[in-house]
Amino acid sequence: MNVFGDIEQRGHEQVVFCSRSDVGLRAIIAIHNTSLGPALGGTRMWTYSSDGEALRDVLRLSRGMTYKAAIAGLNLGGGKAVIIGNPHKDKSEPLFRTYGRFVEGLAGRYITAEDVGTTVRDMEWVRMETKYVTGISKALGGSGDPSPVTAFGVFMGMKACARAVYGSDSLKGKTVAVQGAGNVASHLCDHLKNDGAKIVITDIYEEKAKAVARRVRGTFVKPDKIFSVAADIFAPCALGGILNDETIPKLRCAIVAGGANNQLLDEKKHSKMLIDRNILYAPDYAINAGGLINVANELEGYRQERALKQAEGIYDIIATILEMSTREEIPTYLAANKLAEERIQRISPIKHIYTGPSEFAGRLGELHRRARV
Repeated sequence: MNVFGDIEQRGHEQVVFCSRSDVGLRAIIAIHNTSLGPALGGTRMWTYSSDGEALRDVLRLSRGMTYKAAIAGLNLGGGKAVIIGNPHKDKSEPLFRTYGRFVEGLAGRYITAEDVGTTVRDMEWVRMETKYVTGISKALGGSGDPSPVTAFGVFMGMKACARAVYGSDSLKGKTVAVQGAGNVASHLCDHLKNDGAKIVITDIYEEKAKAVARRVRGTFVKPDKIFSVAADIFAPCALGGILNDETIPKLRCAIVAGGANNQLLDEKKHSKMLIDRNILYAPDYAINAGGLINVANELEGYRQERALKQAEGIYDIIATILEMSTREEIPTYLAANKLAEERIQRISPIKHIYTGPSEFAGRLGELHRRARV
């Protein structure tokens, strides 16, 4: 494992390794870019096979957050964290409160939130030790679970893709193969059902997927069968790296548009494989930006109606990406990167003018004080 090589390759500013064996904490916080503002991104808890795998995941995820915030028009940078452990067995109040102390030590450079394997309750433990956390419960003045807004944004981006491929953004009669049955996937399936789509769903936790299938009158398939389902749209809503040498040849769809992060195992190689198969790919960090939009709204006083309205704009963001991809004859992921990088270049010089302590710290501090009352 070449730690500094991996960090420098993606242009990260800072990576922090956090360890306290007495509470079982082994975590990595990665801050990719703070040109537009403090880095905001969730904390993932997962059973990684090695420290190297955890590092690679957090580096990829944090870079994606920089681009996600930029393309969504947010004044935030990109960061992410991973806690190495089993989210079903290893959680405890001391673990998350200790982790919160490490976040507090970064003095606002990184603001955390929930992610895969963590919950609103976990973030409330973190918040006992730091004000730099979003995604707490509505009862404490936060936004709660961001998955409804994430799912709505994915649904709107999916409709933009359908318009580009089929000439209409209606999903009525279209078959959507959904990989994953977590919160985002579950809410997405509700939108699909209401729009008249036919749903095929899977998850490694089969009972969870079967329950969603029953609710939306969809069809359950085994996890290894989802790639070869004959569908109009394949929606990855589980973990990353699932578009690779093995899975892409199995796809029988015209569009890939889903809520998972880092869907392409290798951006350049696997984007080309999709293009060669005439499959349209919606860049993941653009289409799933609703979750970041949701927690970012906490910094200004949360209103879900406003967050949903902003997430509705993902339709136009995806449409712009697809138009640029066609016009400039470049892959969609490069078009998305270009739009994000252009905004970073336009706005970052403004940040060079010092205006005193971070306004975000003040807003978070006020939210933190209200939460303690």
